[in-house]
Amino acid sequence: MDAIAEKLGSDIIMLDMQEITLLADYFILCNADSTPQFKAISEHVDERATAVGGHRLHVEGQPSSGWVLLDYGLVVVHIFEPRLRAYYNLEGLWNKARLVVHVQ
Repeated sequence: MDAIAEKLGSDIIMLDMQEITLLADYFILCNADSTPQFKAISEHVDERATAVGGHRLHVEGQPSSGWVLLDYGLVVVHIFEPRLRAYYNLEGLWNKARLVVHVQ
């Protein structure tokens, strides 16, 4: 989450998914306001994950589409353009997940 905040991602939340789904233990969601910011956040998250021994398993989406998913196995990071995040409403879809932290 610090990696996202360092690149000025906004409305960052972490959801504990362990009791909800087998997809991942945690979802991290954040907003990015531009294609360069999407790229900066993605690259910085990768750098920080690699530095602590993690590695990305999969990527979905493109910055130009307004959504990028970074899958690290136990943690999945969703980077959204704010209007698309509101449209897909993952927080509402996974409303039974425990909110771990919310950084505005």
